Amino acid sequence: MNDMVKDDSKGGIQVIARAATILRVLRNAQGGMSLGQIAEAAQLPRSTVQRIVGALQEERMVISAMQGGGLRIGPEMQSFAEAARYNIVESCRLLLTELTQDTNETADLSVLRGAGMIFLDQVPGTHRLRTVSSVGEVFPLTTTANGKACLALLPSDRALALIQAEWARRGQSHDLESLLSELSDIRETGLAYDREDHTEGIAAIGIGFRDWTGDLHAISVPIPVTRFDERRSAVEQALRRTSIAVQRMMDR
Repeated sequence: MNDMVKDDSKGGIQVIARAATILRVLRNAQGGMSLGQIAEAAQLPRSTVQRIVGALQEERMVISAMQGGGLRIGPEMQSFAEAARYNIVESCRLLLTELTQDTNETADLSVLRGAGMIFLDQVPGTHRLRTVSSVGEVFPLTTTANGKACLALLPSDRALALIQAEWARRGQSHDLESLLSELSDIRETGLAYDREDHTEGIAAIGIGFRDWTGDLHAISVPIPVTRFDERRSAVEQALRRTSIAVQRMMDR
């Protein structure tokens, strides 16, 4: 009897793990996927995928895409994502506040969504001359500290695809080798920089991290260039402390 309970427990854990794998595959897909595509990406038997997907559909975690586009993440998972998004803002609010207190500069929290960085929260700095962005505003990836911080955390092929798509969408042509080298430096140091790449007169330093769900976020500090050199070292040190605090929070 005890052995049977143990076997059932192991089987239940395996089903949950496989369901999570399938949901991650669908989350990373740009459009709907067929059962065969999901099975190949998840490296699971098609019959197993069909059974698990059927259960997920009953719970509205997976739905059929419109016009025969296959399967995609359903509204129930999207509601979980909204709850997680609120949770990350709530969890990081104290860190942003402490960062602003340490530097007197504005501190921003943003998330990588689709092809851009969306601002989720901000604690304004105390200087009379300060930078302010609106919550919900979308920033590009390749010219911002928060965008580059997140690109550096992505697999190389995914980062390259997002870079090339952004440049094509904006009709731009830049030095790809230079940007890839910069991303390599960010992986080494943990710090990403925007030196008036996005907005004239504004520089920024940022760090990237993954939350509990695997989503990529960034905390960044924009600084008017008139005091960037003076404040750079202090902001870098404060961001490194923030990075350690974020990692501890994510490891709990």
